[in-house]
Order: sequence, then C-alpha cells, then structure tokens
Amino acid sequence: IYTLINLNPTSAMKYTALWRSVGAMSCGSLVTYFAIRLFDGLEPSMLSGGAQGGKGRAIEPLASGAWRHHWDLDKPQLQKVANGEESSALRHIILVRHGEYTRTPNGSHLTELGRRQAERTGQRLREMGLSWDHVVASTMPRAEETAMIILKQLNLDPLKMKRCTLLPEGTPYPGDPPSKRSARSLDLAYQRDGPRIEAAFRRYFFRASPEQEHDSYLLIVGHSNVIRYLILRALQLPPAAWTRLNLNHGSITWLTVWPSGYVTLRCLGDSGFMPVTEITHRRPSPAKSGSN
Repeated sequence: IYTLINLNPTSAMKYTALWRSVGAMSCGSLVTYFAIRLFDGLEPSMLSGGAQGGKGRAIEPLASGAWRHHWDLDKPQLQKVANGEESSALRHIILVRHGEYTRTPNGSHLTELGRRQAERTGQRLREMGLSWDHVVASTMPRAEETAMIILKQLNLDPLKMKRCTLLPEGTPYPGDPPSKRSARSLDLAYQRDGPRIEAAFRRYFFRASPEQEHDSYLLIVGHSNVIRYLILRALQLPPAAWTRLNLNHGSITWLTVWPSGYVTLRCLGDSGFMPVTEITHRRPSPAKSGSN
C-alpha cells in the first residue's frame, strides 16, 4: 500500500488491479480446496448426474491413494485387533475364473476346451504345493464344474468344497467406462447384483484373527466380473474401474491380506501355464461352440 501511494495515478491503478487479481486467485484456491473436500464426501451419481448408481449406493470417496487401515475391523473375530492384539499369520486368497463355457438348453456348461483349461489350472495349483484350508465355488454350473475338475487335480475330497450363493456372475458396480447397455438396464442390474457381490467381499476378505497361528489358503472359483470387483475392493481402488480389467478363462489371481490389514496383489489373471492355443477370455460364438 505504501508503494502504491507514492506512484502516479496511472501506475497505482495498474498495481491495484494486479493486487486484486492476486487476491482473487488466492480466494479461488481456497474455494477450490474446500470444494474438493466437499466433493470427497459425495456420491459419484451426485457429481455426474447420470445413471451411475441407485439410491442404495454406498458413498465412494474420490481416490486419494490413502489406505484405510481399519477397513475390516467391524468383524466380531477381529475386535481384539482394535485392542492391540495381532496375528502373525497371513490370509492368502486365490481366485480362479471358470473355464470356457457355452450356453445350452440345460444351462451354461464348460466346453471341451473349458475342461482342459480347468485341468491345467488344477495342475498349476497342485504344483504350488499349498495346503488348502477352504475351497468355495459359485453355484453356477460352469464354476461348479471347474471347481470339481480342480479338486480332482488337487486330490481333495469334493465334499471339502462349499457352494456360495453370493458368488454367481452379475453386475457388481456401475462401470466406468460403462458397457453399451442402456443406462436403465445397467442400473437395474447393479441394484440386483451389487449388494450380493459386496456381501461376498465382506464375507471372504479380512485379516487373520489373533487366534490364527498359521498362514491360511482360501480358493475361490468364480466369475470374471465378480473377481475383478473383489480385486479392486480389496486393494481399495475405485470399484468402477472393474470394466478396465480382463481375465482369461481358468486364470489365477492371488491376493494376500497381511496381519496389519494391508493387502498385496501377487498375481492378476495368470494364465501363462496354458498353451497359447488354449487361452481364451470370451464365450465362443455359437458356430464354434457347436463343434465342441
């Protein structure tokens, strides 16, 4: 201000305008900051105005990269963790996509190639030399058939497998970018499947309880959409990005939940153990599937 007083009127006006611009920029930065903080708590559907989610959609903060340490501590068996107790064991969750399948009048079943893929996946899992604590499969025929073939390769009792009604294929979350289906169709599909698939995540993904003394291995045989969503949820990445991932039939994905609650991805959609000629990721056309 002192400087402006000693300037001629023309120069003083110029510097006054400059000072006001700087002030406006500072205020604008504050407004932008508080706006971002406000938007962090809004639903994506409120920001986009589109058919991105239904009324029952959980609030999804904008991705900040920060890890939520207590993401799983609402489980009763983990209450001791909040009091300072912690297990030294790891929870390994291995997810397998079913083999190639085709739709028939009796439902969706594995093709001949799909059965070979399941055998190779089972052989690969056997080579890992892991001791399986639990095996869970979707109740859809193609997943059950894949799981039974894998169990045979692992020399495990079929009765060891549990069938889970939370794991069948569906639309776990409104994808970004969305599919070519209509917005209304996608929203209805999400409202139908989303809560179920989220419940699957809450059922199977959590750190070891303080009582667990040894590392555990859970095998889940399921579907591409569900597995992709579970991966992103476990890694605390935006679940809307599930449409950007791709998984081959019979592929293996391995996640590890550490005692601290951290989650690491050891491999995603591994199918390198299969011959290139046997790798597929989409259901075959009717003409091709008819020859199997």
